[in-house]
Amino acid sequence: MLEQLKGIEKRYEQLGQLLSDPEVMGNLGIYQKYAKEHAELRDFVEAFRDYEKIRARIEEGQELLRENDEELKAIVREEMPALKEDLATIESRLKIMLLPKDPNDDKNVFLEIRAGTGGEEAGLFAADLFRMYARYAELKQWKMEVVSSTPAGGMGGFKEIIALITGKGAYSHLKYESGVHRVQRVPATEAQGRIHTSAVTVAILPEADDVEVHIDPNDLRIDVYHSSGHGGQSVNTTDSAVRITHLPTGLVVTCQDEKSQLKNKAKAMKVLKARMLDLMVKKRNDEISESRRSQVGSGDRSERIRTYNYPQGRVTDHRIGMTLYSLERFLDGDIQGMIDALTTHYQTEALKRPAAQQ
Repeated sequence: MLEQLKGIEKRYEQLGQLLSDPEVMGNLGIYQKYAKEHAELRDFVEAFRDYEKIRARIEEGQELLRENDEELKAIVREEMPALKEDLATIESRLKIMLLPKDPNDDKNVFLEIRAGTGGEEAGLFAADLFRMYARYAELKQWKMEVVSSTPAGGMGGFKEIIALITGKGAYSHLKYESGVHRVQRVPATEAQGRIHTSAVTVAILPEADDVEVHIDPNDLRIDVYHSSGHGGQSVNTTDSAVRITHLPTGLVVTCQDEKSQLKNKAKAMKVLKARMLDLMVKKRNDEISESRRSQVGSGDRSERIRTYNYPQGRVTDHRIGMTLYSLERFLDGDIQGMIDALTTHYQTEALKRPAAQQ
């Protein structure tokens, strides 16, 4: 690890020199490329330099312990445990920073929420989850744009809602949210006050680049029709809604939220590409050994990941056994603590794997 970090530090220093080179400064494209790389390495280098300073202090202390000055040795013995603890903390941080980066981490994401078992109550909870993620996106200063939505009943729920979330690191923060979210509460439609259990499926798909997913236009069937809103009424009188079917895979995407057919088609194509990329990733993951898949998490959206219990005011993530008794705040977008715990868990699991498997 130390050799790798020394190599990163050397590259960081080289980039610093290049950025002050008049020839590089005169070429905007190259300058921006080097500046981006330099900024990406800064955290590595700062952590490594802190690590080296603490390591040097520990070595100096060990030298002093061989001296005859008992008073000085007592001071060193008092300082040494804290220094060793700090060194271990930075070492763990550096190991995590050196883990192979998920190539999708910096991407925007498509958030797909679908009502599962539970009828109208599931649709209402789908709307609650959408609001939770919308509030979280707002807190992160990300942009959220609804791509398509299908209402459920007349109480404000959703059978399905898809949104594009645009913002730095959106996928890295939300990627562990995919799965079945279960709610336990007394539905508004329940006269007897009985607790019901419903389920909603969440999918987080990284936005696909054109170079990652190529779609042959001949493989598509594109249908246009009148948009419809709650109760089936026509939203407008033109054929603006778009349904795209990818014939080889059978994937179907619809979009009707825009009044423009072209805008709806563009949005639907973005969703289709994200789903195609998701299929490619699934296929690749299926080739990974079962043992590793159990360590990193399957990402299977049929897996129950979280329960929201209203009577007890708690939310529990079953993958890491974490329970928070702040359900109201959680549903208002205060989910960063859970996201941080999940990230730490999966990073820790990744550190247990041999380097060849990472």
